[in-house]
Amino acid sequence: MNPWLIFGAGGNGVGALTVELALAENRPVVALVRHLEAAARLKAKGVNVFIGDACDSHIVAQACQAAGTAATVISTMGGAQDYLAHRTVIDEAEKAGIRRMILVTSLGCGDSWPFLSARAKAAFGQAVREKSLAESWLQTSTLDFAILRPGGLQNGEASGKAQRIQQQEVHGFVQRADVAAHIQALASAPALNQQVYSLVEPELKPV
Repeated sequence: MNPWLIFGAGGNGVGALTVELALAENRPVVALVRHLEAAARLKAKGVNVFIGDACDSHIVAQACQAAGTAATVISTMGGAQDYLAHRTVIDEAEKAGIRRMILVTSLGCGDSWPFLSARAKAAFGQAVREKSLAESWLQTSTLDFAILRPGGLQNGEASGKAQRIQQQEVHGFVQRADVAAHIQALASAPALNQQVYSLVEPELKPV
């Protein structure tokens, strides 16, 4: 079973949920996290953990080598250095001979920017622009990829009702657990085919 190399697994969000899905099917998992507490928690579950910052090419390279060329890179990272971190991950994955990556960004990224409201652009437009740069770097890399742009994230059980939508204006919300389930489905496919998806549960209302 091919390993998953996960960036963004240190909290309790989509990355952590994705780790749980991988472990449930006895899949090898390598993760890079920044904090010792998160590292200890993941190590206890059997994850091969590297501690450091994803902007540090040396530690990212070590994680890529540990995962091996058959790995799928999965990133749910965010933060002020979103683009630089993802640029580092993508570059080091290519150097290591890894061929596949799933990147989780958000609605409003890339060509969906015009659909983001002025209020949303004012509130988190900078983060969306960082993520858009990360998307562009991945799209112009040698990696086979899938980009997931989830709507507003909510905590709750997976409903199985989230839908991947392409090439149309999308608004809405989605459970973090459903995002993880879609990551699992994509990562288990033989090819990703350079696709970009919006991801929402059409009937889900904000909490």
